Amino acid sequence: MEAKRLRPGDVVGIVSPSHVAREEDYARYIQALEALGLRVKTAPNLYKATYGYLASEQERADDLNAMAGDPEVKLVLFGGGEGSNEVLPLLDYDTIRRNPKFYCSYSDGTTILNAIHGRTGLITHYGQSPGIFGDLRHYDYLHFFSHFMQGGDGLYRAGKWITLCQGVCEGVLSGGYTRNFAMMLGGDYLCLDPKQKYLLFLEDHEKFSDVGGVSSYLSHLEQRGFMEQVTGVLFGHYSVEPNADLLARLTRLGQKYQIPVAYCDDFGHGVHHAILPIGGYARMDAKGGTLELKSGTQAP
Repeated sequence: MEAKRLRPGDVVGIVSPSHVAREEDYARYIQALEALGLRVKTAPNLYKATYGYLASEQERADDLNAMAGDPEVKLVLFGGGEGSNEVLPLLDYDTIRRNPKFYCSYSDGTTILNAIHGRTGLITHYGQSPGIFGDLRHYDYLHFFSHFMQGGDGLYRAGKWITLCQGVCEGVLSGGYTRNFAMMLGGDYLCLDPKQKYLLFLEDHEKFSDVGGVSSYLSHLEQRGFMEQVTGVLFGHYSVEPNADLLARLTRLGQKYQIPVAYCDDFGHGVHHAILPIGGYARMDAKGGTLELKSGTQAP
């Protein structure tokens, strides 16, 4: 299930389930979105700091649920931080299912995006947040326009891919920020199909996790048995200069499961923010450096 494309004048709803939004910053993000011909609606609790570091779980969930049920809102946009898993039991998945619209975030938003897809079947989108509109780059605009307004068929390359294990693979796109995705495995909200094959995309950043930390998350994916369902791995931006230890760890992962693995700077916590549809069916050529959506966005 996928939402309808945006048209000029459609409404973008902004919420903040993982951090306290600063009004002076969000004024710039809103202005940039409006410059694209869209209207913006902010959630009632967007700027609240009930706990000092976040609004309460109920306040944050109320904001998401209100946007889900608002017939004007066509895209719900939110950023990262910490604490998104706290709202999962409070989300109104029935309303989300009955009112399909775009949900887009990245980083800590991984948790909510995967939960929505898992509980409703709605394709969600990983890669962009309100913050990127404070300095909207052409590459990011291309992805936003392609996926939400025109209909995208792949990932525009920002630079050269590093092929770690060659090969071509297909599968349902699943993943996000490494820690969040690993934490969700075995829980009630990821809802992976044990019969499905997945093309896994992951990202992390050296300012948040060292290579040892990333390795422990990958080991968790292995120990939960998920890697047996993975046909290939694409890892996003980690550091300005590719980290040799991380590349070696990813290579070992690919060799162990005999799957294609590639590294790129096209998405993640860098300067490029490609959008990847969670639940979309895709084909990756690790050597050719391409990721293409197949059969629209649905798994065959």
